[in-house]
Amino acid sequence: MATKSVLQLQFMTDENKKVHLSIPAPKQPVDAAAVSAALDLIVQKNIFAFSQGKIAQKIGAQLVQTDTTSIA
Repeated sequence: MATKSVLQLQFMTDENKKVHLSIPAPKQPVDAAAVSAALDLIVQKNIFAFSQGKIAQKIGAQLVQTDTTSIA
């Protein structure tokens, strides 16, 4: 069985649209305080561009883990 992890950072744009950034294979264990600080920095510096508008605020983050098992 193979397990993959992706850290999804979620934001709201100035056009009231949800956008996210996905970070594959984040360093474990994921530190919630560091993730929150990174979200704040991304909002403050506005370093990413989206067709849905500029990042206006953070929504949150989630760690998505997927287990894959070969059966044949």
